[in-house]
This record gives sequence, C-alpha cells and structure tokens, in this order.
Amino acid sequence: MYAIAWAIDGQVAPGAGGMVTTLMPLILIFVIFYFLLILPQRRKQKEHREMVRNLKRGDKIITTGGLYGTITKLKKSYVEIEAANQVKLRIQRSCVSQLRGEE
Repeated sequence: MYAIAWAIDGQVAPGAGGMVTTLMPLILIFVIFYFLLILPQRRKQKEHREMVRNLKRGDKIITTGGLYGTITKLKKSYVEIEAANQVKLRIQRSCVSQLRGEE
C-alpha cells in the first residue's frame, strides 16, 4: 500500500531496487566459487581422464591406494600391474592416480 502511495507522489519507495542489491552478494559468491573451485576441479578431472586414456604397457604408475607398479596388460576397464617380482594386480583404470617418472 505504501509503495503505491510513493509511486503516485513520483518518489522512489524505500527499499526499491532491494532485490538486486540483496542478490548481488549471493551472485558474487557464486562467481568466486566458480573460478576458485569448480573451474580448476574440471581442469584437473580432464587432465586425469586424458592421462588414463593414454596409458600404455610399461608405464610406471602410482594408484590411488599408494601402490607403485608397472603396467603389464591393458584392457578397456582395467589394467594389470606388476607391483613386485611375480606379483600382478588387476586394478580399474580410474584408480591410476599418476604416472611416475624414471627413478
């Protein structure tokens, strides 16, 4: 009712534009979260997907569980690694966390 009275007088009602000013901090927080958290995480996931896709026999890897090994066999959904002499393990491709360099 008061807003109509203010509009009739040609003056701006108190709190006009309040919706935009109220939502501005929320929008700003979302933009900050997007650039600081979501975008880097997507990049990291894309790099991991590419690394897993490009695995080849003989690569030395580290699994998400911390096992070190050398790839001996590659299949579509898993890889077989040799963790020690005559010790072969079968793990999912997604469990390969990183390639390790020559040591």
